[in-house]
Amino acid sequence: MTTLPDRPNSALLVIDVQNNVVAGAHERDAVVANVASLVDRARAQQVPVIWVQHADDQLQEGTEGWEYVPELEQAEGEPVVHKHYGDSFEDTILESELAERGVGRVVVTGAQTDACIRATLHGAFVRGYDTVLVSDAHTTEDLSEYGLPSPDKVIAHTNMYWSEQAGPGRKASVVDAEQVDLGG
Repeated sequence: MTTLPDRPNSALLVIDVQNNVVAGAHERDAVVANVASLVDRARAQQVPVIWVQHADDQLQEGTEGWEYVPELEQAEGEPVVHKHYGDSFEDTILESELAERGVGRVVVTGAQTDACIRATLHGAFVRGYDTVLVSDAHTTEDLSEYGLPSPDKVIAHTNMYWSEQAGPGRKASVVDAEQVDLGG
């Protein structure tokens, strides 16, 4: 139901599942396993997998911390989108990669829930994409010492509010990894 004409396909976005980004993340191993399972399913169904990789002053490009976690391996030909802002569309090649593949629906996984995941969800939605947030395939670190909610609450809140997102001609949804329909 995307507002993007002639873009019937879906793509799996794997956002910032990098060593330093998820080192202390809530339920890291379970989330990474769910992402890996989705990557395998997408490949088996010939659904594009697009990797998004963040870099900034604290996450230097080319360092071990910047690399994707070892449990997730990119296959030859799968695009990597390098970004410097929370929204994976902002000043990147993501839009052109999706357009080239006829994608009008994105399935969103990765880290951090309260930063790059939220920013990318909103970025996709306002650009006309249908968006699926995989409820058990995104995570964040614990910032409660700074007065913020615990990670489980951040994740639960994001899942709840995204399930209520609405806009003309677009659909937002939240589903568990096992229930994701990668085809559309």
